[in-house]
Amino acid sequence: MANMYPPSPEFVKRARVQGMEGYLALYRKAAEQPEEFWGELAEKELEWFEKWSHVFEWNPPFAKWFAGGRLNASYNCVDRHLATHRKNKVAILWEGESGEQRQISYQELHRLVCRFANVLKGRGLKAGDRAIIYMGMVPELAVALLACARLGITHSVVFGGFSAEALRARIQDLEAQVVITADGAWRRGKEVRLKDAVDESLAGCPSVRDVIVYRRVGAGVPMQEGRDHWWHELDEGVSEVCPAEELDSEHPLFVLYTSGTTGKPKGIVHTTGGYLLHTHMTMQWVFDLRDEDTFWCTADIGWVTGHSYIVYGPLSAGATTMMYEGAPDFPQPDRFWRLIEKYWVNIFYTSPTAIRAFIRQGDQWPNGHDMSSLRLLGSVGEPFNPAAWEWYYKMIGKERCPIVDTWWQTETGGIMIAPMPGAVPLKPGSGTLPIPGILADVVDLQGKPVEANKEGFLIVRRPWPGIARTLWKDSGRYRQAYWERIEGVYLAGGAARRDEDGYFWILGRVDDVMNVSGHRLSTMEIESALVKHPAVAEAAVVGKPHEITGQAVACFVTLKKGNWNHDELGEDLRKWVAHEIGSFAKPEQIRFTDSLPKTRSGKIMRRLLREIVTSNSVTGDVTTLEDLSVVTRLSAQQDED
Repeated sequence: MANMYPPSPEFVKRARVQGMEGYLALYRKAAEQPEEFWGELAEKELEWFEKWSHVFEWNPPFAKWFAGGRLNASYNCVDRHLATHRKNKVAILWEGESGEQRQISYQELHRLVCRFANVLKGRGLKAGDRAIIYMGMVPELAVALLACARLGITHSVVFGGFSAEALRARIQDLEAQVVITADGAWRRGKEVRLKDAVDESLAGCPSVRDVIVYRRVGAGVPMQEGRDHWWHELDEGVSEVCPAEELDSEHPLFVLYTSGTTGKPKGIVHTTGGYLLHTHMTMQWVFDLRDEDTFWCTADIGWVTGHSYIVYGPLSAGATTMMYEGAPDFPQPDRFWRLIEKYWVNIFYTSPTAIRAFIRQGDQWPNGHDMSSLRLLGSVGEPFNPAAWEWYYKMIGKERCPIVDTWWQTETGGIMIAPMPGAVPLKPGSGTLPIPGILADVVDLQGKPVEANKEGFLIVRRPWPGIARTLWKDSGRYRQAYWERIEGVYLAGGAARRDEDGYFWILGRVDDVMNVSGHRLSTMEIESALVKHPAVAEAAVVGKPHEITGQAVACFVTLKKGNWNHDELGEDLRKWVAHEIGSFAKPEQIRFTDSLPKTRSGKIMRRLLREIVTSNSVTGDVTTLEDLSVVTRLSAQQDED
């Protein structure tokens, strides 16, 4: 039985949602009267130019929220705060990798956004056009998003670590008219040459008329006459008045491409009204936001987490949102803890991958800093193993900060399953309960709910405001990927179980489940068992073909610093897993490695590890990989074995 951590009476007293009664009342109302529930919130929490005619229209699998209503995301994130006490409040608190600092108030942000929107207008761009944004983590990236939203230009942010080839595929699919980029970005003290990648990508992209380049690193870059323009030159003398376009609630706000396991990336389409309401409400419910908070989500805006919880959610809710340009361990492993201490961060939202890396670096780094300003911790991006959860709770939160372990996806727009921190008792490793309006369940392939503690498919029974509306230019693939395998419900593609308290335990992607001698084993559960061992920093587990058992358990393990005898430790870890889970889960193979193949957002790419143990080669898409040499080394190691 997992440890339970109820919210402290002090936390409950000031929380937005107080106690389980408060959560259950909200949840029941949303389940029983969804249109009334979301309609009241939309009216109260967002500013509309024109009210909707229908709260919800459902033509399976296509949803519309607040149909006929007109609003603007940029107006809701910036303009509406100017008539309040937030006018001079810091909207974006930014630190560059080399230590530069900027504090941009809501009033100043309004000025910057209007100016850049007028720059885009001056290039002939208008509502319905598309922009690709390919930049590092500088405030101008947020400005570019909000300026596009202001004019109704559908934007697609491409993470600054993607290759020219990956960038080209996204430009071509979106048929973008403009690319907004920078000369370069800083990462671990080195210059990432963004403009060079843009130049390379534009061969075969006839739709692009303009490239706007923000000067960040000051490097010399080639500029093609007529097509390429410096941001600062276009910005000279531009008007600071630019009214926000009154856009339909269903106007496409952004398209965000996710890498499929095969084939071309999927362009997830999010629209304006429903998406904005979902991110705005989860910002308040899940993060228990207060006006005086400094909120820091460590994601990159190139991923959906950055869209929803660095830009749109926090700014719509009037928060101070923090942005940091560089790597978490540069110039030393305490960079994050140093920033929390320096800026008195109150809410810290990061990934389990980052947390496991911090554990590996040693407790002396967080112990060297005063982080008493923290009152809430969050995690996002993948299942959170209990051992790392406990470390985060005790070492970073000093056992006084609730942890909101959030489950959601690019497709869901915002958080779906997470504890409301003043209401729901926590269990390490569990996302706990769905937010109001999310009718989640765990079912078999026939769509029937499975028993408590049995593994099944995670589904959502009813559309919610933040749901992706379709895939860009591919509604058939949208229907097939999410709605057809189990008819009439949204299939998340994840394996999960619900315990006897109804708490959800996310076990990873469905393809992260193995079948060993008829036992269905979650890779997540074996990884959790491994990282409980005092020698293990991080582990990735995959199934490898086995002629007798169907599949066998193969483990890739990185160790904490120390002098380890690999042969002895390997045998010890096999026994450890057998003891923690059962002899049927005993790994056949344990391989020690200095690093694991990860995406640039820090997720372990188990698909590549499966390819290595199956065929000893990697043929799938590797454009999202942070460091290709990791795969090369692991393949070579496999040859030696």
